[in-house]
Amino acid sequence: MHSSAVFLIEFGAIILALGLLGRLAARLRFSPIPLYLLAGLAFGEGGLLPLGASEEFVAIGAEIGVILLLLMLGLEYTAGDLVSNLKTQYPAGLVDFALNAVPGAVMALLLGWGPIAAVVLAGITWISSSGVIAKVLGDLGRIGNRETPVILSILVLEDLSMAVYLPLVTALLAGTGFVAGGITLAIALGVAGLVLLLAVRFGRVISRFVSSDDPEKLLLVVLGLTLLVAGLAQQLQVSAAVGAFLVGIALSGEVAEGAHNLLAPLRDLFAAVFFVFFGLHTDPASIPPVLLPALALAVVTALTKIATGYWAARRAGVSVRGRWRAGGTLVARGEFSVVIAGLAVTSGIDSRLGPLATAYVLILVVVGPLTARYTDQIALGIAKWRRSRTAPAKPSAEPSAPAEVRDQDAVGRP
Repeated sequence: MHSSAVFLIEFGAIILALGLLGRLAARLRFSPIPLYLLAGLAFGEGGLLPLGASEEFVAIGAEIGVILLLLMLGLEYTAGDLVSNLKTQYPAGLVDFALNAVPGAVMALLLGWGPIAAVVLAGITWISSSGVIAKVLGDLGRIGNRETPVILSILVLEDLSMAVYLPLVTALLAGTGFVAGGITLAIALGVAGLVLLLAVRFGRVISRFVSSDDPEKLLLVVLGLTLLVAGLAQQLQVSAAVGAFLVGIALSGEVAEGAHNLLAPLRDLFAAVFFVFFGLHTDPASIPPVLLPALALAVVTALTKIATGYWAARRAGVSVRGRWRAGGTLVARGEFSVVIAGLAVTSGIDSRLGPLATAYVLILVVVGPLTARYTDQIALGIAKWRRSRTAPAKPSAEPSAPAEVRDQDAVGRP
């Protein structure tokens, strides 16, 4: 069979499978990310139906998927939002980093993977999934809750920190050395600072330049500008994802809203391809040996994320129940963890890092929506049970009623 025909058949099968998996996830009301990862495992080497002709195209689509994910994330925030969050919520960001990045780094060192893998695994365990969390907040009707601004502030700080972290990891994985890595990081910080300054001062001018009443022209200009900036950023060893994120920040108002609506279907398509591509590079047989470390890491970092959200919400004056809800909502990991792991896998740093990251994300992307829904109920139930165990029994002033009467009273009481 002709190679182009094989490509069309393979790629069409992937897209069709993704559509069916997305529909299944919507019915089950949870994130489709774990299903996409499992599809990648099935289509990859060692899976049920290994790909051949279409793998190179899938790789390009995956890179576009990362770029669109970060662009859409940047469109969610204005430069003013980022600056105000940096000023008011930076202590929560520091606590988030300390509690959630350190376990990943320690695990990598305990496994003997070395300092570079420790930096990579720290990022994988540090960053929550903005996409999954935003969907969970909408599904649970918590957008207007008091704890939601705290959750969003932590997510903003994590996303902004990627503008520093991703270039650093890229330089470390490329083996450019301390001096070259320092130069790359300095360039990244300079570019990020310059874009934030331009966005604050001239955001309206930039948006007016990009703006168009014709959806087709707006789509072409925004997408072309994003890919151009992402390519230039990658050429400077800054990371294409960071370039796309900064373009999103620079756009605001009606332009950002219009671009968001136009690009959302493209983002969903290529993001799904990206998760499949990551799964393609993970042999299913390599997951069982790292399943226990992944599970241990998932348990520890789920608890540290809950602690992070609880502390940040308490600092903001949120009620006890809202504190637990904030912590439980932050547990999910997803797109950023896979992006970071994907950089490490393509650089060939350690063959076990990809499988561990896959298992880790699969666990927490499923557990995350459950902790968001039930953490506050479980925590308050445990607290109530502990109080009942420790409270001294009160002496009854009247003779106790027969068992039958007590049971009827308990049933009839509202």
